[in-house]
Amino acid sequence: MDIKDLRESLNAVDDELVAAFGRRMELAKQIAEYKRENNVSVSDRTREREVINRVTGMVEPELATYVGSLYNTLFDLSKTYQNSLMQSESKLTRDIAAALERTGETFPERAVVACQGTEGAYSQFACDRVFKYPSIMYMDDFEGVFRAVGSGLCRYGVLPLENSTAGSVTAVYELMQKYHFYIVASTRMYVGHVLLANRGASLANIKEIFSHEQAINQCSNFLSTLDGVKITVCANTATAAKAVAESGRTDAAAICSPECAELYNLRLISERVANSANNYTRFIVISKDVEIYPGASRTSLMARLAHKPGSLYNVIARFAALGINLTKLESRPIAGSDFEFAFYFDVDASIYSKELAALIIQLENEIPELCYLGSYNEI
Repeated sequence: MDIKDLRESLNAVDDELVAAFGRRMELAKQIAEYKRENNVSVSDRTREREVINRVTGMVEPELATYVGSLYNTLFDLSKTYQNSLMQSESKLTRDIAAALERTGETFPERAVVACQGTEGAYSQFACDRVFKYPSIMYMDDFEGVFRAVGSGLCRYGVLPLENSTAGSVTAVYELMQKYHFYIVASTRMYVGHVLLANRGASLANIKEIFSHEQAINQCSNFLSTLDGVKITVCANTATAAKAVAESGRTDAAAICSPECAELYNLRLISERVANSANNYTRFIVISKDVEIYPGASRTSLMARLAHKPGSLYNVIARFAALGINLTKLESRPIAGSDFEFAFYFDVDASIYSKELAALIIQLENEIPELCYLGSYNEI
């Protein structure tokens, strides 16, 4: 047989498979009706294991793995279908619908906003990008931003969440988990680090460099070329620039934004000190209450999964079954527990999407803990 004949034979088999799949999903529908009437859970791991053992024993050993993968996919599709039939909403989807109702039609232009650092910090630039007329309160550290929002001193906080070179800002993730606040917007900004110092300084006589830990990591290649230079970590890049300016030293410098030169009367002694020319940081806007503005196209979730094989796969399979694009997946250890992790997901889906609602309902029903972090637009 030539390739054309073989493909025609495959088409015939595919016709049989599609017809059989339709019959299988019809039976899944009838089972869903039974489960709903008798208050039975959609998931039945014992039954799935029995089916896998039976069908993998029906084929040659070299095909057993492939048959097992096929049936795991069939189980995921069946459970997705059954969940959609058994439950059209959940507590979380109702909360999201209520937030959509009470949130304004446009993101506010004016607001009192907390940022970490001081004037000239990248968080300040992100704040100015998101809000047209912000009234900015500066905090000493990231937790100070959360406390300011939580106490009602301000409505929003702006924080860095991840960098294209240095990765995620672990402290912010941990604080999101601690305070249970929500993301209401995000923005992605180019971060162009430079080395600034007082007048009279030169790169050759610099003995100490001040900056934030993330900025230091983002400029590690440049710093590795300097011999005998002390690296001092500061709370913020702008704080570092201010400290250098106030010290009056000509043997100290700061890695910070170019704008800090004018703000603190410093001079440029080295530019483009970042490891990559494409150095971007994503900032988030947090609030104490859920706010979802029209057109929100990104949703962030945190899930605590059972500590056993297949837990993460079973969650990711839900995204695939519903055709939802997963743009970020990251794990973080859970404080106070051994070998347990929280998983953070960024989902690329409209807040009005039926598939997103179905995903949330399924995850609520099937995993130990699901935390909704917000639905928002990137500005």
